[in-house]
Amino acid sequence: MSRKYASYLKKLKIAGGSKQSRTTWLMGTDSDDSDGEYDVEAWEMLSKGLKEVQRVLEENRLLIQQVNENHESKIHDNLVKNVALIQEINGNISKIRTVYSSISVNLCHFVSRRSVKNENVT
Repeated sequence: MSRKYASYLKKLKIAGGSKQSRTTWLMGTDSDDSDGEYDVEAWEMLSKGLKEVQRVLEENRLLIQQVNENHESKIHDNLVKNVALIQEINGNISKIRTVYSSISVNLCHFVSRRSVKNENVT
């Protein structure tokens, strides 16, 4: 991971607060220039992706709980149901991987755009 990318992720994590305060903190300024648009857009994308991951993880938690209950019951029909539940859990894990991959690609894109813009300014 590049230093710029790691630094950018750290700034996004630390910033918190409102969209405007995150932009202000990330930019080190109170202006609303186009870099700020990248930061807000990046933060919104990151937030949306992480909320989706959290939703799927919560769904998996409930599915795993059901699998455990079915397993403990030792009832044949419940054990058969576990096959479909485990397949659903696996599908959800794939969704999570896809979301994290998308977050990574998009953050790299935002950092790259910002880096190119900053190089053109200097």
